[in-house]
Amino acid sequence: MPELPEVETIRRQLEPVVQGRRVLEADSHPSAKFVPAREIVGSRFGSVGRRGKYLLAALDDEHELVIHLGMTGTLRSVERPTSEDPYVRARWWLDDGRVLEMRDVRRFGRIRVVPAGEHGTIPTLRDLGPEPFDPDFDGEQLWRALRASRRRVKTQLLSQRPVAGLGNIYADEALWLARIHPGARRVSRRQASELREAVRTVLGQALDHGGTTLRDYRSVDGRQGDNQGRLACYGRAGLPCLRCRTTLVARTYEGRTTTWCPACQRR
Repeated sequence: MPELPEVETIRRQLEPVVQGRRVLEADSHPSAKFVPAREIVGSRFGSVGRRGKYLLAALDDEHELVIHLGMTGTLRSVERPTSEDPYVRARWWLDDGRVLEMRDVRRFGRIRVVPAGEHGTIPTLRDLGPEPFDPDFDGEQLWRALRASRRRVKTQLLSQRPVAGLGNIYADEALWLARIHPGARRVSRRQASELREAVRTVLGQALDHGGTTLRDYRSVDGRQGDNQGRLACYGRAGLPCLRCRTTLVARTYEGRTTTWCPACQRR
C-alpha cells in the first residue's frame, strides 16, 4: 500500500501536471468508489495537498478532489488514454491535451469530491492523527496517544490515530529503529520520543529516495521508488539484523505480517 512517502512523492509530481488545468472530460469504472471522478468536468485544478495517505486536489469551485490510492493505486500522466490497460479506474482529460489516469489493480482505492476542507463524510480522513513532520508533533503527544489504548503499538500506528501516514513497511522500520517490540502494549515517554524521531527518520529517508516499490507503486512519471534496497527490517525475516546480527523473525498481528529483531526489540 502506498504510504506517506509514496503519496507525497506522487503529490509533488502531480501538482505541476494539473495545477491550472481545466478538466474537459472524465470517465471512470462503474464502481461507486470511482464514479465521483466524473463530477469535476469543467473544474480547474488548484494546488494539490496531502493529508496522511490522502491526496487533496483543490478545485476552482470551492470543492476538492480526494483520492486514496488503496493498496495498489497509482496516478500517471499520459499523452493519450491507455485503452488496453484493464486496470485504469478513472481518467481526466485536461485542457493541455494530456490525460491523468488512476490505475488500481485491486480496486481498494477510492475517489470523492467534497466541499473544500469538509471531510466529515470521510471518517478515515477526518480522524487522522498529526502529520509526522508537523513541528508540533512531539514525543509527549505521541506517548499520550499511545497510552490511551491497550492495543499493540504497531496496531495503533497502523490505525493512523497516533500519527498519520504509516503503513506496514514504515511501522516495522520505525519500531526497529526505535528498538520497540511491535507487540508491546505500553511504551515509556523515552521510547515514545525515540519512536517519534524514528518515524521521521524512516519517512524522510524514503522521501529522499522516491518511496518504496515492492510491486505496484510507481510515481506519476512511471518510475519505481528507490528505497526498497534501504529497508532495515520490513520483509527481512530470516536475515541477520543489521544492528546486532541476530536473525530477524516475523509473525502475524491482526492480519498484518510483522518483522522485528528479538534481541534489539525486547518486550
